[in-house]
Amino acid sequence: MSTKTLAQVAQHKSADSCWVIIQNKVYDVTDFLPDHPGGAEIILKYAGRDATSVYEPIHPPDALEKNLPLSKHLGPLSADAVEAMEKQRESAKKTQDEIRVEQARKRMPPLIRILNLTDMENVARQILSHKAWAYYSSASDDGITNIENARAFNRFFFRARVMRPVSKCDPSTTILGFKSRIPVFVSGAALAKLGHPDGEINITKGASKGGIIQMVSSNASLSPNAIMDAADQYQTLFFQLYKHRNDEVAEKRVRDIERLGYKAIFLTVDAIVAGNRERDVRSPWILEEQENGPVYFDVLKGTEQAGEVNIFGTAGALIANDDRDMTWEKTIPWLRSMTKLPIVIKGVQCVEDAVLAAEACCDGILLSNHGGRQLEYSLPPLEVLYSLQQQRPDVFQRLEVYIDGGIRRGTDVVKAVCLGAKAVGLGRPFLYAQSAYGAAGVAKVIEILQREIVTAMRLLGASTVKDLRPEMIQRADWQPVLSKL
Repeated sequence: MSTKTLAQVAQHKSADSCWVIIQNKVYDVTDFLPDHPGGAEIILKYAGRDATSVYEPIHPPDALEKNLPLSKHLGPLSADAVEAMEKQRESAKKTQDEIRVEQARKRMPPLIRILNLTDMENVARQILSHKAWAYYSSASDDGITNIENARAFNRFFFRARVMRPVSKCDPSTTILGFKSRIPVFVSGAALAKLGHPDGEINITKGASKGGIIQMVSSNASLSPNAIMDAADQYQTLFFQLYKHRNDEVAEKRVRDIERLGYKAIFLTVDAIVAGNRERDVRSPWILEEQENGPVYFDVLKGTEQAGEVNIFGTAGALIANDDRDMTWEKTIPWLRSMTKLPIVIKGVQCVEDAVLAAEACCDGILLSNHGGRQLEYSLPPLEVLYSLQQQRPDVFQRLEVYIDGGIRRGTDVVKAVCLGAKAVGLGRPFLYAQSAYGAAGVAKVIEILQREIVTAMRLLGASTVKDLRPEMIQRADWQPVLSKL
């Protein structure tokens, strides 16, 4: 296979013949353009030149090998071409956003001064690229669901018990029979490499040090193999499955996951289409205007810019091929037929579906509205958990119940466990932590949560998680007193 020059690659920059360079290798992606989940436009933007910088953060390294026939792997660049590209990268002018990030990283506080998860988020907000922050922090529509996920915890207060021995306090638990130092796990979150070059491996190493379980997303920016290879030999990893609409493709993914050693499958059911995440959609425009100035409607021409807006943003490309026709009657038996792994349904949002999951003999449910990123005005998971405890407490005896969304304090974790949750998941906080401080940041988040959980348990009068009971929680819907004047 002959090497390619930059001039040769540059000749192929149209929809009729489209070549791109990834990691100094040349690929013919012409036939793949119509099938690219993110649309052809983003590929054509880099047609005939190097696309490594935009490809790497959102694709596992082996994605080209899996999705592009070998006949389309055109070979490496010539040594002269590689040298020329290196010089181009070194001399390239930094963008305003790159300069901002570089300066912000020089002003990061020492990790020891991060006292809580909000501190960690504030640091991440400063040091993340605009694209990464827009994707990680985006929520559906006006962000009301995302806000209410956290506000829901403000409506539940403790009924603390005193005069109970708590000098020895053990916050450990099990999740699907696997040990966890605290009732917390890493909830599946995509594209960690947007925030840090090591991506999900940071989370894997930090979770190992902190003694908690990591759920790996189907849409991770590293392959399931690479993440498992980075794990400690005794570490437990779960897998968040976005089921492909093609059953054969989905079955291969499931069998691969089981073969690799993942210990459970969290089937995601609340993201069959992308939510309306406008912050993510606007991100390219903001970056463009930072460099080139604002773009205005051309009054004289009276026409809009050519092309269409990609209203699906980054997330739309990730789930473009997911199954939109899953059912309790069809999908769960299908999944059971090919794996012995525990099955947890991620994205349950009402009591009725929690009951259906129990009737389908699932091993667990994760009450979740996808961090407020999908259906706006979906109920906060804590409220669903409370309703489930009030209306169908029997469900807790039939499967394990977890929640995610809005958890930022150890007291939030303790409230959820009191109401029947076996454990809680956190997504964004671990993305922020690994983006800012790598694996050490992830371990720091776990350390903070453990300290806060133990403090709350002691003050509540609980020496183990088994002591955390529903009667220790009171829902308080206080309303302001209206003046009669």
